[in-house]
Amino acid sequence: MSIGIIGGSGLYEIDGLTINNEITLSTPYSAPSSTYKIGTLGGIELVFLPRHGVPHAIPPHKVNYRANIWGFKSLGVDKIIAVNAVGGISKDLAPGTIVLQDQIIDMTSGRLHTFYDAEKVVHIDFTNPYCPEMRGLCIAAAAAISLPVRTAATYICVNGPRLETASEIRFFSQNGADIVGMTAMPETSLARELEICVLGISVVTNYAAGISENKLTATEVVDKMRNSTGLIKKLLKAFIPTVTETRSCPCKEALKDAGL
Repeated sequence: MSIGIIGGSGLYEIDGLTINNEITLSTPYSAPSSTYKIGTLGGIELVFLPRHGVPHAIPPHKVNYRANIWGFKSLGVDKIIAVNAVGGISKDLAPGTIVLQDQIIDMTSGRLHTFYDAEKVVHIDFTNPYCPEMRGLCIAAAAAISLPVRTAATYICVNGPRLETASEIRFFSQNGADIVGMTAMPETSLARELEICVLGISVVTNYAAGISENKLTATEVVDKMRNSTGLIKKLLKAFIPTVTETRSCPCKEALKDAGL
């Protein structure tokens, strides 16, 4: 069993984690964002990939999501932890809050968003985009270490790379979104098409446009994400050992009765 982690390079430095190998892959969908780093934590194999490359150079609308997810699958990964930075739309989601999102609204366009765009037609069930089994284990792990987390939130995914207008954020709020980001889609749905479980962990790095009177800056996002990395590592260290090899979730049968 392998667990995949998509996020920044700071996650490679979890206490007790040993990086053993680095693999460069080619896929039917061209090259992934970077090499895959293979490590172990408490006897569990982990596969890391920085979503935006090393150094951070790939904007969200140009990430090769299909290659990234295909690469994880080819390495035997059946569970992915996707870590990302988001803006807080709900006023109770202050910068620094860790969120385990449970729903997605997809506002992206122009991204290559399926593996099934040629000979076979497939319609996966995406009612619950995140794995309920992994979410339950992660919520329990956070409680065990007394780490406050928001256990449910709707992530609205936009194209970027620009940040949003205040009117867009008001519109998103009126339609049930709690946080806004640029990378959850099609990353999450592509994983479902390959029957990979996904757990989404977001760090609120700033209030979204119009929620605060302050100007939004990319520097603010990077600084808050860097400051929150320690809490993410603490959560992962508690959560990962609780993940079992067996899966009783519906993610593993996502393609059953999905094809035409």
